Amino acid sequence: MKKLVSLALGTVAAVALSAAAHAEDFKIGLSNGWVGSEWRTQMIEEAQAAAAAWKEKGHNVEVVVQSANVDVPGQIAHVRNFISEGVDAIIINPNSPTAFDPVFAQAKEAGILVIATDAEVSSPDAMYVGIDQKAWGAAGAEWLAKTLNGKGNVVAINGVAGHPANEMRVAGYKEVFAKHPDIKIVNEVNANWDQAQGQQAMQNLLATYPDIAGVWVQDGMAAGAWKSIMDANKSDQIAATGEIRKDFIDLWTKDKLNSGASVNPPGVMASALNVAVLLLQDKELKEPATAGQYGNAMYLDIPFIDSSNLAEAAKQVEGKPGYYSYTDQLSIEEAEALFK
Repeated sequence: MKKLVSLALGTVAAVALSAAAHAEDFKIGLSNGWVGSEWRTQMIEEAQAAAAAWKEKGHNVEVVVQSANVDVPGQIAHVRNFISEGVDAIIINPNSPTAFDPVFAQAKEAGILVIATDAEVSSPDAMYVGIDQKAWGAAGAEWLAKTLNGKGNVVAINGVAGHPANEMRVAGYKEVFAKHPDIKIVNEVNANWDQAQGQQAMQNLLATYPDIAGVWVQDGMAAGAWKSIMDANKSDQIAATGEIRKDFIDLWTKDKLNSGASVNPPGVMASALNVAVLLLQDKELKEPATAGQYGNAMYLDIPFIDSSNLAEAAKQVEGKPGYYSYTDQLSIEEAEALFK
């Protein structure tokens, strides 16, 4: 990850790390509260690979994974389990922005570093390392508005209602489209980041709104939405945002789709892990500023794929299985450069 939009440690600098944090070995708990896509599986695998890479730096980083479809109380139980196990750090892809405040306070009391990734959290006892999800949503909307020359009927296919990342993405596209009075959002639906649901949602929308000019759809559903667009023989009439999975990038390349895709790399958890290991070594960020709505975020760069760099993206995923996502991460060396 070559670029950082901004850095923020917030109040996390005040976290009292346990004596184990000064040792050469670290144990880090990884919590994933939703397993509905291969993206999440790749996220965990990249974090595990990042942990293994620390051995060359003289640190044995053990990761303990709790990954399951759970509600918020179930994921809070993940955190409590990690606290009981005495991990040095917890990295969580949270199912709620606010519900973890009490349990994160308990982790701080136990001397455990907490980092959220993929979705921001309000707790002053945690920091966030990942992309700005609102900016992610805005980037796709900006591309779509430009592609439509600022006018036309648009529909939106969103992810899981109430999920913090989804809500920030929705806020991002709405803010952009509000600047274009000739773009009208005629309907917004949720398809839960599921490709089949995205396909069905797009089919229904096409039947109801035959004059759709643009589709803002999140990854995980874009391939399904595009399949319905192509089945309706409207791929030359509609511009729609896309996916970062290899199977969609291959389709995009083959059929020359009018698409653009914001990238939320599965490598965000690996980036968070590399930052965590450096913090566990008592290193200090060069720029302890505030970022994000909660003032505790380190925002990573958001790559964007369109016709100008599609071939480059296709090359990165060449030879990978269809479900593999285009990815990026803050390497150990890049993370080290952010510290004093």
